[in-house]
Amino acid sequence: MVKIGIVGIGFMGSIHYCASKKVSGGEVAAICTRDQKKREGDWTGIQGNFGPRGGFEDLSHIRKYDAIDNILADPDVDLIDVCLPTHLHKAVSIAALEAGKHVLVEKPISVRLDDANEMVQIAESSGRCFMVAHILPFFAEFAYAKDIVESGEHGNLIGGHFKRVISEPSWSDDFVDLEKSGGPGIDLHIHDTHYIQLLCGTPDAVFSQGTLAGGGFAQYLTTQYIYDDRALAISCSSGAVSQEGRAFSHGFELYLENATLLYEFATLGGEPVTSTPLTLLTDDGNVHRVDLGETDPVNAFTQEIQSAVDAIVEGRESAILSGVSARDALLLCHKETESIKTGEIVTID
Repeated sequence: MVKIGIVGIGFMGSIHYCASKKVSGGEVAAICTRDQKKREGDWTGIQGNFGPRGGFEDLSHIRKYDAIDNILADPDVDLIDVCLPTHLHKAVSIAALEAGKHVLVEKPISVRLDDANEMVQIAESSGRCFMVAHILPFFAEFAYAKDIVESGEHGNLIGGHFKRVISEPSWSDDFVDLEKSGGPGIDLHIHDTHYIQLLCGTPDAVFSQGTLAGGGFAQYLTTQYIYDDRALAISCSSGAVSQEGRAFSHGFELYLENATLLYEFATLGGEPVTSTPLTLLTDDGNVHRVDLGETDPVNAFTQEIQSAVDAIVEGRESAILSGVSARDALLLCHKETESIKTGEIVTID
């Protein structure tokens, strides 16, 4: 049984806690938070943009810590699940690896590329699993898209466009502090760069246009991902430019040789609206609405944590949660910002 210790009980920490209850071969053994009320099980102040609102949790069966050093010293904790703000990811992840723990850290791996490189290097020398929790590939629509492209059932991928646009968030002081979060061009858009790499591989170059926020971070951008060895046209638009009436939207159009896959979701006026359910158009003229069954987003987090636990048990790297892939996704974000600044195509080293 992989014993999990969650560091940070905010919205994401509470989602990881709930999601872990359904994980096979893993269980939460400890939590760490400075908030005494949360250590006592009062999570009523926690609320996010999906999943259940926090309530009262019975934590009598797990250990509670108020300091990171103490949870890292717990010999019965195997995996440290870091659900802290981005600017704390490096220090806590490295400390956990050096304490002999496996690590799952929330995305993005970091804001600074040098920090991400250091995290990956220390992980490689530690002999422990270092994983970054990129959730998008575990959402049912995106998992289906990845499966259908990789299967080759409808021919090769010819092209596609991804979209991820939000309104300016008012719920996080850390998000608006660009040096801590990287702003929309990293904290939000890294979902797309990570997924595009999984689906298509790392591009040879990028060309981006968009707007910059303070400190040279991207606020909104549209990028063309350039693959020198393939006739593949992939683009993405992402950022925080919407009005509050549509606080979040994402989706994709994927064009295969013999089919097209469509999906678009948004929150409109505070209500979830799936304007285009996952739909497969085949070359025989038929329109297939893909039945995904239960699509509770918390289930995606269960699958994500299950992937981390399985990797630890089997002594292997999780391809989807790879720290190297997470670092490379951050690299793409920085290259795209460079392209905005210079107006030039930027190669990926």
